[in-house]
Amino acid sequence: MMTHPCTGVILSGGLSTRFNGQNKAFISVGGKRILDRLYSIFSDLFDEIILVTNDPMQFVEWDLTIVTDIFPVRSSLTGIHAGLFYMKNQFAFFSACDTPFLEKGMVEVLLENIDRNIDIIMPETSAGMEPLCAIYSKRCLNTAENHIKQNKFKIQRALRNHRLKKISETVLRSKDPALTSFFNINTPEDLATAEKIAAGGRGH
Repeated sequence: MMTHPCTGVILSGGLSTRFNGQNKAFISVGGKRILDRLYSIFSDLFDEIILVTNDPMQFVEWDLTIVTDIFPVRSSLTGIHAGLFYMKNQFAFFSACDTPFLEKGMVEVLLENIDRNIDIIMPETSAGMEPLCAIYSKRCLNTAENHIKQNKFKIQRALRNHRLKKISETVLRSKDPALTSFFNINTPEDLATAEKIAAGGRGH
């Protein structure tokens, strides 16, 4: 149960050169488009769902709020900034649109850790931090904006002075044993691996 209202934000990074210019949100894994997979989780968890995209017409079939980047620079921080700007709640969970195996339980763990004295709730594994599967408070908006204006786009560097709560790998694995929530598709090889995971084989 969410103690604080939270918005769900999906960052659609735009066209991918490695997938013939196809938007990664529409890549099908296990016969289901990634965005459909994410949307089914988000619609269970969030009353407000925002999709950040610079190609809004592609997404009209989904029941969500479509917004575009405010700054004409392509970076994840720019997308996070747009989500923070438009969201109605104090907190939002952000996810990239190329993660087909996001686990609802993983998101719920982050939501359970929302605290009005914390600005960012972020998973941390042995592979590092996961800034594109994290919760940010509206308080991060001005900082994000200032960094974008200075052409500094590293998310963690931009927000390092905010109060951060890390969620440990042990806790994360209790909900998502193989941590497939963080698996994202960047290459055709990744897609082949994703199909194996979807089919029930161990992809890695």
